[in-house]
Amino acid sequence: MEKIVLEIPEEVLISLKETAEEFSRDILMLTAVKLYQMGKLSSGRASQLAGVPKVSFLRSLARYGVPIFDLTAKELQKDFENA
Repeated sequence: MEKIVLEIPEEVLISLKETAEEFSRDILMLTAVKLYQMGKLSSGRASQLAGVPKVSFLRSLARYGVPIFDLTAKELQKDFENA
């Protein structure tokens, strides 16, 4: 597993009223959702990045305005194969 370190100003965390741990989880989820939406990650890989079960990840997509099944037949087949 690779580790990426980000420097976040404390003022940002205070403004968001989040701990660094909470913010880290949010960043991972937002990144996973966006990469899934862009077609760069399958739902399985995106859920792995977010650190949540695939079903939970798919359920959370609506919260971010991302449709679950906005895939072409070829993309859907690829996603199925990568699951």
